[in-house]
Amino acid sequence: MARDHISLARTWAMSVTTAVMLIAALTGCTSQIEEQPVPQPRKEDVVRLDYWTPFSGGDNQFMTEMVERFNKEQSEIVVVQTNSRLDDYYTRLRTAILSGNAPDIAIIHTTSMPQFVQNGYIEEVTATAEQVGLDLSQLNSNIRESTEYNGESYAVPLDTHALVMYYNKKHLRQAGVLDESTGKPIIEPGEQGFREFLEKIRQALPNDVAPMAMPSTRIDSVWLWWSLYNQMEGGGSFYNEQGKTAINNPQSLRALTFIDELYKNELIGANINDSFKLFYDGKAAVLILGMWGTGAFEKSSELELGVVTVPVLYDRPAQWGDSHSLAIPKKHNLSNEKRRAAMVFSKWMVEHGELWAQAGHVPSMTKVVESDAFNRLEYRNDYAAAADHVVYWPRHPKQWSIIEILIAEFERMIYKKQTPEEALRQAQLKADAKLEE
Repeated sequence: MARDHISLARTWAMSVTTAVMLIAALTGCTSQIEEQPVPQPRKEDVVRLDYWTPFSGGDNQFMTEMVERFNKEQSEIVVVQTNSRLDDYYTRLRTAILSGNAPDIAIIHTTSMPQFVQNGYIEEVTATAEQVGLDLSQLNSNIRESTEYNGESYAVPLDTHALVMYYNKKHLRQAGVLDESTGKPIIEPGEQGFREFLEKIRQALPNDVAPMAMPSTRIDSVWLWWSLYNQMEGGGSFYNEQGKTAINNPQSLRALTFIDELYKNELIGANINDSFKLFYDGKAAVLILGMWGTGAFEKSSELELGVVTVPVLYDRPAQWGDSHSLAIPKKHNLSNEKRRAAMVFSKWMVEHGELWAQAGHVPSMTKVVESDAFNRLEYRNDYAAAADHVVYWPRHPKQWSIIEILIAEFERMIYKKQTPEEALRQAQLKADAKLEE
């Protein structure tokens, strides 16, 4: 099972690596464990909480600042944050839980939760949240439900970080596809409308500027496929009632064929390794990536930045997304005092989501998203509605092994070694074999 989470970590982390390299203020991707200095206790009976996180770059910076602020604002609890590399974070966390050395509270990506819930590695938190006055019904229902199993909550979701569309207004203006009154792109409906939008950009801009940037490898094309597939009426199925993979179907093929055409026609720039840097440097007009890029992009002097939710090309809005969630690992010796303190900290975190939104994420608590503090942040409100239409990966303990298969088969398609039909057929065959292991 460790391999599943290593796959998640590797592919996700590679998408944000350049942000760390580009901006010193946002650096923090660590190659080793980093424990923040322990604040001096202000009273003898202070509760110490060991808190594990897998953050890098801006996420690590903002999370550290939030922990420090929490520790300063009250005198009952001291949170000690230990941050480690995402690529081995879940392996370390599972090992710590099994060996009895788990932290008191930890970040878990919502789509990594199925194994933790299935194996009894994390606590159900519904009753504890109620004890400290955290009303989970005040969280965005789509985000909250991603942490619920059999009607009970197993974590407190802090955010959603969904796929969005970034664009350089300067390039869109030159191509005549920017609405100057709103600052939004002008895109006609459907596949053809999006194709023509990118074609106008290509015709108007120099050859060294990509109409749209996405890597030729890694998970990005899979994220886009899952988004478009879920936009279709009748689309979005991953497994059938018999537990077999069900991704080789007309709607799935239509979404993948459209993506393949964008690559073939070089409306997505050819052989892109680092799409983040390309867009950051002003060498791409459009980039589809997760919200985590916002904090870095808004600091680029090469960008006249704009960002919107993923365009709806089919029947309904939908985009891939995930959430950072605060979970309590199972510990035989976890006292009720620490359990309560962990939930007090979680409550404070979601109630101060406007601080976390500075990293680019959409907070989980509805009143925070509606607050003046959040709406004063530039760009975030332009895509806040994405939280209502996030489509998470299915809750399957082998999901990340299956995603790794999709990545490999889609890469072969992008490099013209197979057709979209062959990519889906091979992916489904290999996924079903993996499910039988």
